[in-house]
Amino acid sequence: MAETLTTDWTIRTWNEDEPFADFAKLVAAADAIVAGRIPGEWPPVPNLRLYQLPFTGHHWIGPRDVPRGCLVCNTFEHEIAIAEYVLGAMLEREIGIGAADRRFRSRGWADGGVTGGADHGELYGKTIGIVGYGHIGVEVARRAEAFGMRCVAVTRTSRPTPAPLEWLGRMDDLERLLGESDYVLIAVPLAKETRGLIDAARLAQMKPDGTIINVGRGLVIDEGALYGALAERRIGGAIIDVWYDYLSDDKPDRSPSRFPFQELDNIIMTPHFSAQSKAMRLRRWASVAANVDRLARGETLRNICFEGTG
Repeated sequence: MAETLTTDWTIRTWNEDEPFADFAKLVAAADAIVAGRIPGEWPPVPNLRLYQLPFTGHHWIGPRDVPRGCLVCNTFEHEIAIAEYVLGAMLEREIGIGAADRRFRSRGWADGGVTGGADHGELYGKTIGIVGYGHIGVEVARRAEAFGMRCVAVTRTSRPTPAPLEWLGRMDDLERLLGESDYVLIAVPLAKETRGLIDAARLAQMKPDGTIINVGRGLVIDEGALYGALAERRIGGAIIDVWYDYLSDDKPDRSPSRFPFQELDNIIMTPHFSAQSKAMRLRRWASVAANVDRLARGETLRNICFEGTG
């Protein structure tokens, strides 16, 4: 980040392997901090004006956790990588390039190809329904339109329908979206109103051959309901990048779910890596530096989550 700053800052660094007392000493005089969650008994931070998160999620911090007047800002820049992941995963589900490669390596022309065999699908003409039309949803819709897909979406805030969407509704229109969509993309953050949003009843509203994609947060889809719908083939499939259980120091071998999703053949499972590209990390640090520069120049900050009241 330091090399992309255009204003003059004294930069001090700390990592979680170092004594917390070192961090406490540094942060006491800080005007800005770039960090995620740092648990511990913080000293007073009277000068702190910006708590800049180098990522998006901020459900673990609230206005009372930071000094009055300090702005908490988050960072996006992950939407391009995630949108490419979504399109790639849909294409893989339709075409099955990986499986075709494995069959051809082992069986040669026995499975057909130009001489016959099973057809693969296309994205062209299919409908993608986007639940949560924010940064990710916008980038996915742009790419889906280029493949000839019909795009619809629902969002928590009412606004006019932008191109390339055919329609943009409120969350009250979720049932309509589920029933129309061949692919349902979950791209909402985890919040009180979105936890368990896609439950058994909502999954039952999907097309029998529909595919649900989750790049938001695992708990937006009910874990047991999702497994049941896939195992009993009440929906066509799933593409899941966000999960229910993650590794921790005390559970280094934890499974991503209490259900054996890995035994199913109608799910694509990835380890929460859809955003992980080198280009994304460079964009994020450039975005963080730009906000720190704005603070130094007295300009309006971007991506403000809330103002501290503590």
